[in-house]
Amino acid sequence: MNQEVKIKLADILLVEDNPGDVRLAKEALKDSKLLNKLYQVSDGIEAIAFLRQQGEYSDAPRPDLVLLDLNLPRKGGREVLAEIKADETLKRIPVVILTISRAEEDILKSYNLHANCYISKPFDMEQFIKVVKSIEDFWFSIVKLPLE
Repeated sequence: MNQEVKIKLADILLVEDNPGDVRLAKEALKDSKLLNKLYQVSDGIEAIAFLRQQGEYSDAPRPDLVLLDLNLPRKGGREVLAEIKADETLKRIPVVILTISRAEEDILKSYNLHANCYISKPFDMEQFIKVVKSIEDFWFSIVKLPLE
């Protein structure tokens, strides 16, 4: 009996303007035991265009997970989060806030806007890579996500 096994790649959208953090996230996900495809945009306007498949992102996949920095140029992370969670077609995509801020106000605002979790970026490179791998393990190995 020949059974075809379909392996789905995990599509992850990283919304981050810091090139160093982008590089570390790519490194962490490259060494992952899960198959994934990382897409990256540098600001909030690009993030919304990607998610809504507009303009140059018309062929963009619907991501399975969004890693969102709060401090972005042109349109901040809080605005992006609010737009995602207010949109019927996007609101079920898990959004992980991954930011430098440890401010209680930012944490509270993010959860009030329905972030799925809030993680403060570690300052140490090895810890940052460990955090990104942990995010991926949790969201793609433990959590059951809707198909759409």
